[in-house]
Amino acid sequence: MTMEDWPDYSALMQSDRARYMGGPKSEADSWGMFCHDAAQWALMGHGALMIEDKASRACLGQVGVNHGPLFPEHELGWFLYEGAEGRGYALEAARAMRGWALGERGLKTLVSYIDPDNEKSRLLAERLGAVPDPDAPRPAPDDLVYRHV
Repeated sequence: MTMEDWPDYSALMQSDRARYMGGPKSEADSWGMFCHDAAQWALMGHGALMIEDKASRACLGQVGVNHGPLFPEHELGWFLYEGAEGRGYALEAARAMRGWALGERGLKTLVSYIDPDNEKSRLLAERLGAVPDPDAPRPAPDDLVYRHV
């Protein structure tokens, strides 16, 4: 993540597209989330990475492993900016991040917390081989939890 990523990140978090992530958020809350995503690398040994188009170098979204006081378990999460969906970017990025987290990072399991109305993320979790875990703790009571093993 770099400061160049902030304007698009902020715009997403303040838009209706953030509705599946508890948004839209204020600019201050968006900034806190942006800093949280970056700070986890130093504090936890994992965090968020921006998804970049190899040819154009355009930022397409984000993938990350979240944990800490806001998440009961290590979460594999993702989002794409408008116009980047439907081309396999999130699938490729999530597979790579999951492989790193379960392999090199040595985590035993990951979950994805998904808003029940977010069909695209549910389908992506299922394409990744994750399965619903109705008994898992969750940060929001209505979230679906998909377990990656």
